[in-house]
Amino acid sequence: QVQLVESGGGLVQTGGSLRLSCAASGRIFSTFAMGWFRQAPGKEREFVAAINRGGTITMYADSVKGRFTLSRDNAKNTVYLQMDSLKPEDTAVYYCAAKTTVGIMMSADYADYWGQGTQVTVSS
Repeated sequence: QVQLVESGGGLVQTGGSLRLSCAASGRIFSTFAMGWFRQAPGKEREFVAAINRGGTITMYADSVKGRFTLSRDNAKNTVYLQMDSLKPEDTAVYYCAAKTTVGIMMSADYADYWGQGTQVTVSS
């Protein structure tokens, strides 16, 4: 079993930055590929970014490419999502997810574990 706890969400103005963190406990963190997904009101959960278990491969949704940076620190059992140049359309609840795989996770359907989510609100 793995517990994922997100933090770092909040209210920010357009163009601002936030850094989300997802701390994992319960199993060996380095065996998990990690991902971030988001869900806005009335919309389906969508892929944001993903990283493989070694931190050597990252993938991003086109909507966030060049603005968001995903990284992980396996020694601290934590993954970070640095979000810059935020836009109102980035407003959503952001969820951290984990999957036991040697690859990378880009679909919410494949996640083994989920965090509780953290709200990000970008004001115009």
